[in-house]
Amino acid sequence: MKLKFFLFALLGVIATAQAQNTGNVSGKITEKSNGMPISYATVSLKENGKVVSGVNTDDNGDYSFKNIALKSYTIEIQYIGFRKYIGSVLLSENKKTATVNIALEEEATQLKGVNIIAERSTIEQKIDRKVVTVGKDLTTAGASASDIMNNIPSVNVDQDGKLSLRGNDNVRVLIDGRPSNIDPAQLLKQIPSTSIKKIELITNPSAKYNPEGMSGIINIILHKNANTGFNGTYSGGITFGETAKYNQSLDLNYKTGKVNFFGNVGQNFGTYYNDGFIRRFDQDIVQKIDVVNDNDSYLYKIGMDYFIDDHNTISIYTNQNKSNGKGFVDTDIDYNNVTNSDISNIFQKSRYWGPDRVGTYNLAYKHIFKKEGHTLDFEANYSDNKETQHASFDTETTKTDNTAGNIYFEDYLQGTRKLSTINVDYVNPLNDKTTLEAGAEARITRTGNTYITGNPLLPVTSQNSDYTYDTDIYSAYVTFGQKFKKFSYQLGARFESYKVQANLNHGQTMFDDDYITLYPSAYLTYNLNEKNTLQFSYSRRVDRPSLEQTKPIREFATPLVTSLGNPELRPQFTNSVEVNYTKTLEKGSFTAGVFVRSINDQISRILYPDPADPSNEKQIMTFTNFDHNTAYGFEVSFNYKITKWWDIQPSIDFSSINQEGIVFKYVEGSESIPEQKKVTVAAFNGRMNSNFKVNKRLSFLLFGFYRGAVDGLQNNSHEMYKMDIGSRYTLLDNKMNISVRFNDVFNTMKYAFDTMSPYPQAGQFTWESQTVYLGLTYNFGGGKIKNLQRKQRDDNTNKGGGGMF
Repeated sequence: MKLKFFLFALLGVIATAQAQNTGNVSGKITEKSNGMPISYATVSLKENGKVVSGVNTDDNGDYSFKNIALKSYTIEIQYIGFRKYIGSVLLSENKKTATVNIALEEEATQLKGVNIIAERSTIEQKIDRKVVTVGKDLTTAGASASDIMNNIPSVNVDQDGKLSLRGNDNVRVLIDGRPSNIDPAQLLKQIPSTSIKKIELITNPSAKYNPEGMSGIINIILHKNANTGFNGTYSGGITFGETAKYNQSLDLNYKTGKVNFFGNVGQNFGTYYNDGFIRRFDQDIVQKIDVVNDNDSYLYKIGMDYFIDDHNTISIYTNQNKSNGKGFVDTDIDYNNVTNSDISNIFQKSRYWGPDRVGTYNLAYKHIFKKEGHTLDFEANYSDNKETQHASFDTETTKTDNTAGNIYFEDYLQGTRKLSTINVDYVNPLNDKTTLEAGAEARITRTGNTYITGNPLLPVTSQNSDYTYDTDIYSAYVTFGQKFKKFSYQLGARFESYKVQANLNHGQTMFDDDYITLYPSAYLTYNLNEKNTLQFSYSRRVDRPSLEQTKPIREFATPLVTSLGNPELRPQFTNSVEVNYTKTLEKGSFTAGVFVRSINDQISRILYPDPADPSNEKQIMTFTNFDHNTAYGFEVSFNYKITKWWDIQPSIDFSSINQEGIVFKYVEGSESIPEQKKVTVAAFNGRMNSNFKVNKRLSFLLFGFYRGAVDGLQNNSHEMYKMDIGSRYTLLDNKMNISVRFNDVFNTMKYAFDTMSPYPQAGQFTWESQTVYLGLTYNFGGGKIKNLQRKQRDDNTNKGGGGMF
């Protein structure tokens, strides 16, 4: 007993002696013009010109150095677009703590990192991701997150609102690091653009992320109001197109003692117009399609953080999304000089309506050990999605002898999806150079779809369907990394057990799969000097079919095109290698990267003649697996402040994919013929953002976009381009911003295509691309406090659905 007491006493003396010979330096970095905190500023302590220690400020602008030797230091603070601060700090026996709070002025003369000022958006290249911090220039791009995505390098949004990264639409979309049960294309239209803080492009995710997403992950980080007292932010906007569309959001926060209450609500509503045509040349059949969507959606969140003590925090929240949509689709089909048909015209009025509700419930606990960076996180998440769709189809057929017939029927679709996840994540900095991370996850998904149709053309046995698609995923990961003076690396591996089972009409299992596999990853970074960095990365990933892609139930339909899923889809696996280069300039930054991917069983769209249609006029749109494909590409982005009043952000990206698969071709007088086809799909995109600052309050922007033509395996897409102009005015001590943006000034944006599979045909679709957006943002509140930071979460399926409209 005495020996134990002696050992404890000895350890206490040693710890006390160490504490007596060291000190601490801390502080806060803000903008001098408005007092707002600056996150990710570089703070360095130097002794005789050599860096002793360096840190970046957190989201609240705070920084700290602990256990620093009692000496005299030079402190340097740097941030892009601001003047560098140089000062001195003295730690001694009489003064072991020092607080250095600095307000930086704009116009930096030298930079250490690639970061963002509040006025404009820039890009930061981190070890495993590219971070776009959304400035006021991007928030004027439009009312929703979907509107600003085309302004982000390497990201494209098609006419249906579906995302692609580096020319590939197999990309995961996360909101605040977590998956959503809502289809990403719909979710992005519901999130106000002013609610977005950052967009992370994770093109080659490490083993600690779920392995889904061939082209990577897009993580959208929303603003989190974390001010003391009662405070918040209001944002509202109107988009003027054919009719006015409205969006607004309100973020509120109340902090008192150890409890922080937070909540936000967003709303988007309006009527959207689309139209297009598809012309079939071998039989001179023309489909004209007019689409009107009347949408009203609400997205709100409420939660609480409880700071038990300095080392333990617990947080709960619920996120609720409710939307009601009405879709009106008119399809007018003209049969011009079709010799083998007695039909002159088909006109169909189809209507879709019904609610969609998603509820998410989250519980998180975080423990911070005494050693800096040593943490343990636990998180449980449950999401429940219920979607109901009613549809009616009124079809009138006119024959060449001017006689007419009419068919009317209704459809009913009900879908449910329940997602449960439990995560444990552990981070341990073993020493100043070495970090170990480990974690485990259980993810259970249960989905169901009920389909009832009164279509008299279908057999009675096919008029009612019940389809389930269930997955069980259990995984564990470990990563190990070390950082030296100029070289750092991270190695990782994720072990996963995956089981899926699909069932139709409570009968025999249509499809099942059960396997265990390994997903390795590796990162190597070399700092040539303070301003030049090279990075190499490798990862293995998978895309698994989603419910939307597998269910053999009508997703949408016109008289000539029906969209269905394919229950026999296989997962696609990808091996990806990247090399990235980052150069820090005096007034900006330059980033470039190249990538190579090897893809097996790529999931892609396909059209083929409807085998149940003897006239060979109808087509089925579904999904299939193409054979082994390879892809390569490059991307370059540049941020530069030419003068104190003018900055530019040009970017280009190119991707080339060698695809091989089976397409169908129709030969008149016989059945459709499958054909093995090989193509090289090349895609080029260019963007230019230019900001002009007249004074501290008034600024203008100019944005240009170009997407090159793409010749694909199934069809050929034509080029797209546009130009936007905008302006922003700040008032009330920077608390209020008024912005206006004229999108697609010359009304040039449209989606056009042509194909020979399964028939020679071409088409074009347009939407309300030319709009004027008017927005207002007002901030109110006090000083910042720290919220619970959660781990990033990923989804587990390929989210691509139908989406003609």
